[in-house]
Amino acid sequence: MKRLPYYRLRTLATVAVIATATLGAAAACGDDSDSGSGSSGPVTLRLGYFPNITHAPAIVGVEKGIFAEKLGSNVKLETKTFNAGPAAVEAIFSGALDATYIGPNPTVNAFSKSKGEAVRVISGAASGGVALVVKPEINSVEDLRGKKIATPQLGNTQDVAIRYWLKEKGLATTKEGGGDVSIVPQENAQTIETFTSGAIQGAWVPEPFVSRLVNAGGKVLVDERDLWPDGKFVITNLIVSKKFLDAHPDVVQKLVDGQVAANDFVNQKPDETQQAISDHIGKLTGKPLDLKLIKQAWPTLTFLNDPIATSLKAGLDHAVAVGLTEPVDLNGLYDLKYLNTALKAAGEPEVTQP
Repeated sequence: MKRLPYYRLRTLATVAVIATATLGAAAACGDDSDSGSGSSGPVTLRLGYFPNITHAPAIVGVEKGIFAEKLGSNVKLETKTFNAGPAAVEAIFSGALDATYIGPNPTVNAFSKSKGEAVRVISGAASGGVALVVKPEINSVEDLRGKKIATPQLGNTQDVAIRYWLKEKGLATTKEGGGDVSIVPQENAQTIETFTSGAIQGAWVPEPFVSRLVNAGGKVLVDERDLWPDGKFVITNLIVSKKFLDAHPDVVQKLVDGQVAANDFVNQKPDETQQAISDHIGKLTGKPLDLKLIKQAWPTLTFLNDPIATSLKAGLDHAVAVGLTEPVDLNGLYDLKYLNTALKAAGEPEVTQP
């Protein structure tokens, strides 16, 4: 099934914007103990995320000031939004970004391309929220033969997922769109139009596009949760630049403290969270995300701090199986000591280091 980063993840088709939040005055930032390791003044943390439901902890952390509180007055937070994982990875590679919420496939890609040197996964964030939506007349996998099915991007998490699922069912696909089922990578926003026009007969996509396609007359043929143990698979995790991690481990700890607190808010206050997502996306794009759509999609998502490393590894194996990538040694990708410190302080169970 698949993913090869996220992963996935194609997200809301909005123009990337930059929202910068400056926390505290540089001249009165407190003593050096509040700054990053080896720093004598304020530390700047540049954090990326997507204006997307699956990035709810990031959105809430920014919108509700949770990150600001946890980071403290001596850390200047700059936030940047992205529409796709590859752009966020390039920002980390170029030194323009220190940490980002991102899907599993781009996570693996960043680790692989840098030979394990560029990034570390420091927390999970979300699971679920992905499905194959098809025309009402399609009732089985065999009905997909000869049909065109969209995914967000060639080789992204959803693209790998459907190719692997079809392979297991005995149906072939090719990178060029051939085979028993034609896979057509395209922007998620475009998928709504091509689905309603009949140019495609289905799409394997994340929320809120699952709900949008259902509202456009489609039906869910495969809920990806049904393909994973306990119905859980990573859709969003939090990664950090290894360079920033080495320089400012105390700031990374505060960031993870904020992630745990933000996820607690998301789970304890879903209504307030959903409104915050709508409002925040409105601030970024000029158009709030429909609150009814958020509520419709919400039950398909689980927000948790465990990065579900087994599903990321399985997604990589699936991508290898369908010929979209070479094997990658993931040893060293995860550094969860900061997460377990935060979980312990919050009185929550720790997660196992892969």
